[in-house]
Amino acid sequence: MVALGAQGVDRLLPYMHDGERAHLRLDIKSIFERLGDEALGRLREIRREGPGNLRGQALEVLADLGGAETFDEVDRRAVERLVQIKLKDEWPVRVPSEAGRWLAFPADRLEDAVAALGLHDLRPATTVMGVAAATRATDSLEFQDAQGKARTAYRVFITPAFETWLSEVPIQNWCLLWGNSFIDQLDGFAWADRLSERCGEAHFYVIAPYNSAENWYVSREGRRVRSFGSYDHPRFRGEPLPFEVEYREDADEDEAEEYAEGVPYALTAADNLSVEPGRMPASGTHGHGWLASTHPDVPNSRFKGALPV
Repeated sequence: MVALGAQGVDRLLPYMHDGERAHLRLDIKSIFERLGDEALGRLREIRREGPGNLRGQALEVLADLGGAETFDEVDRRAVERLVQIKLKDEWPVRVPSEAGRWLAFPADRLEDAVAALGLHDLRPATTVMGVAAATRATDSLEFQDAQGKARTAYRVFITPAFETWLSEVPIQNWCLLWGNSFIDQLDGFAWADRLSERCGEAHFYVIAPYNSAENWYVSREGRRVRSFGSYDHPRFRGEPLPFEVEYREDADEDEAEEYAEGVPYALTAADNLSVEPGRMPASGTHGHGWLASTHPDVPNSRFKGALPV
């Protein structure tokens, strides 16, 4: 198939949506990658000239092979228009609650958060698009800077603003930041401290079903005030927060030991300190999400992977 060159693209594209044979899709993608610019050129021709039944698959493969920067100007504008249309009625949205790691910061301090995290190229994104970009698609990219030094750029997603109605929390709206590679490689705890220096308060949460681990971490004015980690020693650090005292006081006989030191659950902490991930009601969701890159030389369009909108 590689020897067929560009004409092989037309033969292979119809099989890219074979949902029953995922391995076939990977094999085809490997062939396209080996074809390189030859495949990209033919895929762009299909986008412009057809055949019509292959145009959708061609756009998806272009995104998988080289990101949105492989699109021509017409396709780039079309995708941007589609995102804007979807943003108008995407509520209610859903963010992952079963597993993951995320940061939380006050929504009215978005500009401060962007500066603290060193983010660039902020682009409006639907929540389903942003979550996929930051947790399932390629979210890191190695490149050489202008001085020839090897560097890594990361892609992250900032959610819309979500309301909380807890009386003890003075901030009513929170944004969550998702970016698995960014958080894993650059330390979510340190990022929470850096965020809180600029934003007043920030949190870091981790749920890891693989090893039954949970963490939650609250930072105010640049320093930790309270944290829990399933495998930390000690598990709790800092003085119990008011919501933990309530849990301990309200615990029945069976729960007394569970909440003796504090609240050991990330989702419970998030629900009482900012917002608990999951399905977010439309009435408590404001604005839209943003995709961002961590390096000015690497815009979002360079990250590979087709994203749902």
